Amino acid sequence: MGKWMLIGVCAALFLAAAALLLRAHRLHDRLDRLIADAIRGDFHPTQYDESRISRTEQKMAQFLSASSLSRAALDQDRARIQSLISDISHQTRTPIANILLYTSLLCEEPLTPEAHDLASQAAAQAEKLRFLVQSLVMASHLETGVVQVHPVYAPLRGLLDSLLASFHSAAQDKNIALTASETDSTAYFDPKWTAEAIGNLIDNAIKYTPAGGAVRLSVQEFSMFCAVTVADTGPGIPEAEQAKIFARFYRSPQVAALPGVGIGLYLTREILQAQGGYVKVCSVPGQGAKFSAYLPKEPYLRKLP
Repeated sequence: MGKWMLIGVCAALFLAAAALLLRAHRLHDRLDRLIADAIRGDFHPTQYDESRISRTEQKMAQFLSASSLSRAALDQDRARIQSLISDISHQTRTPIANILLYTSLLCEEPLTPEAHDLASQAAAQAEKLRFLVQSLVMASHLETGVVQVHPVYAPLRGLLDSLLASFHSAAQDKNIALTASETDSTAYFDPKWTAEAIGNLIDNAIKYTPAGGAVRLSVQEFSMFCAVTVADTGPGIPEAEQAKIFARFYRSPQVAALPGVGIGLYLTREILQAQGGYVKVCSVPGQGAKFSAYLPKEPYLRKLP
């Protein structure tokens, strides 16, 4: 009798455990469906009672509703900022072009040395303003997603050759040796925007390297990335400033007198991040600087903002 009772108890416990396991499995499946629906954006509560799963559905619905409102407000703010910058760009394009034209014509006139110097300075400031407006528009487009990168598998050799050709004249004017190492590496990147990003690094390297120096491009492969490094023989960057130089409009006091608005490195970072890459700097004052643009070797699934 005791034996059968024990068997009955064990059977009951087994059935209870099986029921709990089945219930947990069903609960897991339902939660999995809830999360999948939320990711797709078509989540709606399906159960209206006092059960825990119903309360979970209601809380998730409230959370998603609040998130949707916040997202909509953020999108509206971005749209307003984008519209404002586009308006500024449109309204200033013609006046800036006219200022550049008039100062150019003025510089051709028989002026006194002092007047000629003032006209040249006015032209330089107008060109700086034109570049700043263009950079702001580009940054705004990147931040708001108006500009979309379209990465493809491409050899880095072609990218380096194109960059060498683009900056050959600027390097030659300063008697700077601009070279690139051989490479057969392939990465996943947008050729146009990546050339813009790495071009900013080369432009800075040439700008801050003294005449007679050198700027060298090289490629190093890692398991997930290819790094395109731009190394110069300039003054270098203090460690305390290395975390600041990628911020918008930041300029080191050491180079404040040189041309520039402090947005190139910021744009480089934004462009690389948009396609799953990143940028690093390694520098010791007095020993030049190395900026490395890391490009993914596999497709990158961009995260939602």
